[in-house]
Amino acid sequence: MRIVWVFLILVASSLPTLALDREAFTFTDYRLEMRIDPAVSGMAVIGRVTLRNDSSAPQRLATLQISSTLNWRYIRVGGKAVQYVSQPYRSDIDHTGSLTEAIVTLPQPIAPQRSVDLEIGYSGAVPSDASRLTELKMPPEVAQRSDWDQINSSFSAVRGVGYVAWYPVAMESQNLSSGSSLFHALSDWKKRHARSAMRVNFCWMSAAPLTVITNGQLEGMGRNVLPSNMNSPKADSPDTNSPNTESLTGCSPFRFAPLGDTVPAFAVAPYSALDRAVVTLYYLSEHKLVAEDYVNATEKLLPFTTEWLGKPRQKLKIVEVPLAGALPFESGTLLFTPLSSEQPKLLELTVTHQLAHASLVSPRPWISEGVAHFMQALQRERQDGRKAAIEYMATRLPALVNEEKSNAETPESLVTTSDDVFLHTKSMYVWWMLRDMIGDRPLQHALETYRPEADKEPSYLQRLLESRSKRKLEWFFDDWVYRDKGLPDFHIDSAYPRAMLAGGAMVTVTVRNMGSAAAEVPVIVRSKSGEGSQRVVVPAHGTGVIRVAVPAEPVEAIVNDGSVPESDTSNNSFAIPPPQ
Repeated sequence: MRIVWVFLILVASSLPTLALDREAFTFTDYRLEMRIDPAVSGMAVIGRVTLRNDSSAPQRLATLQISSTLNWRYIRVGGKAVQYVSQPYRSDIDHTGSLTEAIVTLPQPIAPQRSVDLEIGYSGAVPSDASRLTELKMPPEVAQRSDWDQINSSFSAVRGVGYVAWYPVAMESQNLSSGSSLFHALSDWKKRHARSAMRVNFCWMSAAPLTVITNGQLEGMGRNVLPSNMNSPKADSPDTNSPNTESLTGCSPFRFAPLGDTVPAFAVAPYSALDRAVVTLYYLSEHKLVAEDYVNATEKLLPFTTEWLGKPRQKLKIVEVPLAGALPFESGTLLFTPLSSEQPKLLELTVTHQLAHASLVSPRPWISEGVAHFMQALQRERQDGRKAAIEYMATRLPALVNEEKSNAETPESLVTTSDDVFLHTKSMYVWWMLRDMIGDRPLQHALETYRPEADKEPSYLQRLLESRSKRKLEWFFDDWVYRDKGLPDFHIDSAYPRAMLAGGAMVTVTVRNMGSAAAEVPVIVRSKSGEGSQRVVVPAHGTGVIRVAVPAEPVEAIVNDGSVPESDTSNNSFAIPPPQ
């Protein structure tokens, strides 16, 4: 009989989950205090989260998800404990490939657009873990270069949702093996939380002074006391004081807002700092010489970025990740990266990206991210010429082509998207195409005079560029920015040469665009002793005709030098037969 009762209780407790809407609530506000103990790889969090019901029906159940290596200690409403079921939940939004999910039964249903405050406490460890990638048969040493998040005695750095769920979230299960669904889910989460805010008081416990660095805004001076009277991350409950008279403690309060533009991240380590006018670089003491190389590269590249974007409006923060081969992570003006001067050109690209973020501030991610990546392509051109810049951009083209295909049924404009592939790659190409169309100086003038506070509607930038270039650009913005019409697909229908009296030939080239986005594209005609090129606007599902002069008998016509992203580049050349 006892076994039967246990079974019935378990069945009853599982029934609410059958109708569970995990994404009914939006986290509009976080007020947290995190206590970090690197000696035991531990952390403990107490605080409050505000949930708003954004569904169309009253909700009695809410979900709170944290990393699988963390455990819920309590959940309260109005100071009173509420019922919740804690369970493992498979999802690749965390580096472990799993979450600890609390299904909370609220005291009463929350009506649509109404909010509820939950007092929460959880704790546990954040070890180095790349399980979600190794499960996909990725070699462990490669996986750890991507998922390097951890808290330990020598170095601690943790990124937020999409890497480690160190703060509560709520999403349906996501799996990296199912194509780009994970990235779409993260993009949707950013949209839902575009105006949400987070405040975290980061406190650490250690036998030696540590520095806390985040991509949030420092609020106040925090506190720094000895001896410690903090709650230990190892404690069974964050409510229980665990004095540690041998430890130093420190606290620094930070604000992350808006969450739609930020993946909250932090690092805690015994950093030293190189502080210059435009950059502060945090490094471990044994890497001071390499840190100086980074600072020197930043100051060397400053005239270049200033020419295009004006003087930096914010200060850069570069934070060392002391793991060889770790992939860099950037958010705004903060960069987590291993320090190495073995590849100076790559170092310059990294610094250029961060200087762009510091110099051009925009409320529109497609502008801020697109310009930062565009500036990297420009720096690659300064290093080794236009061909090298186009090859650099082409390394990202396959991901864009795939993303456009997957978005074909639900197209999304650059103005509204939070898709990283669109924001980083498509936007980069848009800025490069604008540069080819209107020239360097008009584009520089527009970027220098751009004012984020004046950018109240999407057409603001278009009008700014038109006023500087004296050229109508609405057709371009309509196909590439305001709407997502996919990518063009160019094909040369014909190329007719005609000998010129002065020598050489004039070749009439007809270009067909089989895609849905119009573009101005270069057409190159090669001859036996040189080549010529001209640009032509080719409408969507239409043709464009251009005449190109060459110094000798033409042999081949090519549309697109790679500066315009297109869905298929295998059909871009046309062999010109010799004249009869």
